[in-house]
Amino acid sequence: LVAAERDRRCLLVSTDPAHSLADLFGRPIGHKETALTASLWALEIDPDRQADEHLATVKARMRRLVHPRSFAEIDRQLDLARHAPGTMEAAMLERVAEVMALAGDQYDQVIFDTAPTGHTVRLLSLPEVMAAWMDGLLGHRERSARLGSALRHLGGGRVKGDDLSLLESASDHDEGSRDQQLNELLQTRRRKFVRARELLLDADLSAFLLVLNPDRLAVLETIKAHDILTRFKVPVTGLVVNRVLPADADGAFLEARRRQEAPYLEQIDQVFSRLPRVRVPLLPDEIDNVETLRRLGRIIVGGADP
Repeated sequence: LVAAERDRRCLLVSTDPAHSLADLFGRPIGHKETALTASLWALEIDPDRQADEHLATVKARMRRLVHPRSFAEIDRQLDLARHAPGTMEAAMLERVAEVMALAGDQYDQVIFDTAPTGHTVRLLSLPEVMAAWMDGLLGHRERSARLGSALRHLGGGRVKGDDLSLLESASDHDEGSRDQQLNELLQTRRRKFVRARELLLDADLSAFLLVLNPDRLAVLETIKAHDILTRFKVPVTGLVVNRVLPADADGAFLEARRRQEAPYLEQIDQVFSRLPRVRVPLLPDEIDNVETLRRLGRIIVGGADP
């Protein structure tokens, strides 16, 4: 909101399954960009919807590359994959990669409001993991093609059998053309993930802000997340310590709470001494509308350029 008020075109993207942007702004926000102010748009990525759309796209592509008698088996395998671990994250990452690639031409800033740190770390590591997986798959496909060619020559022509015939397309077109299509599909997807990873690691273009409350579990989780992100060379550029009790809060209960959080605030300052840190006080009102969000934004940014 602060950046948008300074005439920057901003896109806010939520990858958290428990979306709250719509509640905060008091209007529906879905999978398409929704205007919130003159310079601010928002988008919520639904993991379930993305997984369904992703698998539907894969099915359509596979139907162009395999024999019709394989359609039912392809559908069965992909329907099973819908509930496999990592399917929703992979589909969501592809959508995030698309937003990262395209939004830069339309917006001055793109802000991703991510889920808890464990989910975020997996999201950040997937581009590298999937790029390596696709490299292996392409290599396996090339080896299979060479083996199939050798078997056909040994057999004096076409090899019969389900294993090799399953990849015959509906038009029974040239195998080289089919392999080229498959290769291009995989390479296009690979480039998308590699580009997303490049953007994430570019300190001139990306910045990662960690947000935590001053309590033991949050501090431990943030230290772990920071260590992992640093290992991946992700540019962590700041820390927002949220819900800090104001110094002038009175009463025995609040004084006890302030004593309890004091060592964690000290630990945060010591562990993250090299990072810029902002302490956001516990506010008397809920953050549940645009005006309270603006007030919170001004507290975080101060006079700095967001």
